[in-house]
Amino acid sequence: MHPPRNLLPFLVTLAAVGLLSLMDAVMKLAALAVGTYVTLVVRSGFALAMAGPLYLATRRGWPARPVMRLHIVRGVVIAGMSFTFFWGITRLPLAEAIALSFTSPLVALYLSAVLLGETIARSAIAASLLGLAGVATIAWGRIEAPAADGGAALGIAAVLTSSLLYAWNLVLQRQQAQFAKPAEVATFQTAVSGLVYLLFAPWFFALPGSASLPWIFAAAAMSVGGAMALAWAYARAEAQALIPLEYSGFLWAMLFGWLFFREPVSAPTLVGAGLIVAGCWIAAPRKPPEMTAA
Repeated sequence: MHPPRNLLPFLVTLAAVGLLSLMDAVMKLAALAVGTYVTLVVRSGFALAMAGPLYLATRRGWPARPVMRLHIVRGVVIAGMSFTFFWGITRLPLAEAIALSFTSPLVALYLSAVLLGETIARSAIAASLLGLAGVATIAWGRIEAPAADGGAALGIAAVLTSSLLYAWNLVLQRQQAQFAKPAEVATFQTAVSGLVYLLFAPWFFALPGSASLPWIFAAAAMSVGGAMALAWAYARAEAQALIPLEYSGFLWAMLFGWLFFREPVSAPTLVGAGLIVAGCWIAAPRKPPEMTAA
């Protein structure tokens, strides 16, 4: 039995967030082994090799100038967002880093109103407030823990910087999804961000060891799959309705942080997660979302 059509964008978004959370854990493994910059350069190459042929086989011409501009802007934003995030998670527990990144969906809810003209529903506001309360609870638990070292402080700063860029990325993603198919979105975001990374190759690139390549390849596959799934979902439902589902990434981060790194989960973390899940439930549609693409 298939789920109702109006729920499909939400189910796809939840699955994509889980896949990308697993990718975060795999990227952390690779970044700890060979460095964040090298990992991102190699992942971009793998991802482009996966998404590019699919796009070339299905494209109906070169993107129009306004669409190309969206591709370029989002690719540059993703380059900065990805580097600061993955550099930050090498210095923080995965779940705590994801918690800090939840400032971006909160900002993006209101950016979608300013830049896209979407109306902010009361349920979306309530969801964002519950999510914020969950993040504040987790942050309080971190403050009460033993003092963080300088590396942790830099990691927090990096993840917060990434979260601001991610808020912009979420709104660009909604705009992009109105004009481009998932394969095109995945191809151009990968190509543009990869070109940005290559600008720094003369100073920072070194060939990674062969042991890390399978992990980076797996991360690339998850990145492409997650990007295409999100592009499909954002073309079929409003950004303000899908963005609160990003909070479910915290639950995935708790799971993968424990499985991959044996990172413990504190009581404030569990309370915060409960508030975040409640916010996601409130954000779920009570009527069919706007269908913007077939």
